[in-house]
Formats: sequence, C-alpha cells, structure tokens
Amino acid sequence: MGERIQISASVPAEMDGDRLDQVAARLFPDYSRSRLQAWIKKGELLADGKQLRTREKVVEGMELSIDTEPEEVVGWQAQDIALDVIYEDEHIIVINKPAGLVVHPAAGHADGTLVNALLAHAPQMAQLPRGGIVHRLDMETSGIMVAAKSLLAHGDLVAQLQERTVRREYCAVCIGVMTGGGTVNEPMGRHPKQRKKMAVLAVGGKPAITHYRVEKRFGHHTSIAVNLETGRTHQIRVHMAHRHYPLVGDPTYGGRPRIPKGASTELVEVLRGFPRQALHARALGLFHPETGEEVHFECPLPEDMEQLLAVLEREDPVIASDDPLY
Repeated sequence: MGERIQISASVPAEMDGDRLDQVAARLFPDYSRSRLQAWIKKGELLADGKQLRTREKVVEGMELSIDTEPEEVVGWQAQDIALDVIYEDEHIIVINKPAGLVVHPAAGHADGTLVNALLAHAPQMAQLPRGGIVHRLDMETSGIMVAAKSLLAHGDLVAQLQERTVRREYCAVCIGVMTGGGTVNEPMGRHPKQRKKMAVLAVGGKPAITHYRVEKRFGHHTSIAVNLETGRTHQIRVHMAHRHYPLVGDPTYGGRPRIPKGASTELVEVLRGFPRQALHARALGLFHPETGEEVHFECPLPEDMEQLLAVLEREDPVIASDDPLY
C-alpha cells in the first residue's frame, strides 16, 4: 500500500465547541466525511492522542491527527489523455490545464478527467487521496495546477494551502471599466436557493479574500490580475460579479453577453461566441515539499484569451467618460 497517511492539524478558535467529525471534515478537506468518520471509529483519527466519538465536541488548540494506511483508489481508470507538463519530479507535477477538462471524477464526469490522465502518466498517484489533487480549477478555467506525486508532498501541499502560503495569480477579463484595483473580503457559501451556484453570504459563509489590480482598461471592459488568499469554489467569478464586474463569458454569474452600443461585427461575434469564463491561472508559487525551496511557475495565456484581448484592443478602445457604455 505504500507510505502511511500521517497528518495533523490544530483546532482553530472559530471551531471551538464543534463536533469532531464536522471539524475533521473542514481541517482535512481532501478526505470524504464518511472516510473520516470511519477513521474516528477505528481510532485512526485522534484528538490530542485520544479516541473520541464522532459527535463529541472539540476545543480550540486540540491536535487532530490521522495515522492510517492509504486506500487505493477504486473505480478510477488510467486514461491516455495528453498533459501539458510544465515541471515534474518525484514529488510534484505542475501542469497547464486546458479549458474544458474536468479536474476530478464526479457525478456527470466519471472519466475523461485530469485525474484519469495523471493516473496514466504516474500510476503511483492512485495511492494518494483524490489521486494527488490538492486544489482545483473550474472545468472552463484554464491554467496552472500542481498535484502531489508522493504522500510527503500531499501532506505538505495541503498544509501550505491551509496556511495560505501558496501564491496563485490569475488573469481575468471583466465586463465594465474599473477605476482601480482592490480587495474583496466577503464570505462565501452555497447559494441558498440555487444549489449549483455559490454566493456571497452575510451569514454562514466561509472566509474568502480576493485581491485584484487593473492591467488594461478598454472602452467597456477591464483586464485584471487576481491573487487569491483563499480558494473557495468559483471565488473569482462570484467576487467580481459581487463588485458588478462579472467575467466575460460567464452566464452563471454574469447573465447574457453584454454588447456595447455601436460595437463592430467582430466585437459582437467575439463577445457572443466566447465559449467560457475569461479566466486563466497563469502563475503559481509554493515551497517545494522536499527541499523547502521557494519555486515559481508560469504558463502563457491560451489562444482564446489572447484573441479576446487582441479584439478588445482593436475594437473596444477607451472612450470618453460621458459616452454611453451600453
């Protein structure tokens, strides 16, 4: 079965008094709740070295630890799917994910995912939680991702993500002209009525922090660089829509394409035909799990976003502030 899974985390103040199984699910998000509950019952997930029941309360500062044998992934098939590998060694693999590729098998996407491709590329990753995946990109978001190839790397990368030391930069194209950059610090969670969507929540949301800066203003659009402190599902898309600057090509949070008045035929075609949210993960920085060395990786913009920006440059020039936008 390979190396044992040996990881731990301390209970933060905001989880003081919560149930053990609920806290474990939040501190160890790469494992299913049912698996965590099984480990609790078997005494493989301990609190301060003691076995508790799943419903018992934990307190701030308690050390939750897992020490168990890894379980081989069942039902995930290795598939020969091309990978754009940016960097690889025995512990990590950094890839440039194309838009349209699902990261992880789930309902509606049982195969043909990044995990299936990784299992063909490096079969030992089948021994790791979630096939080595430690963070995700939406299916239609392109760009750079890191995955673990060893248990050492998996535990270390998960800890780095929890401690917010992984640096992620994205390029996005938004609808509307921004006056400047800023920070969105708004908690997020599942939309209360539309369960497939995420939303900013005044009550019950998890912390979500997005920093952005303007890179290029157009007549009716803005290209921005985005840095994440947290990694909530759809975070950039939700936060920018919350600021009334939804992403081009994002009907889920931005509605139908917005066509500027007097737009050229080319601009109309590009805005109506852009096939996905205009979002690309272009840079990733982290500490190498084995050496501790700070490493940085980048990948170029894909062709569709290059074309979008080129058309905006030509066909959506900056206009006077008193001209109508739409």
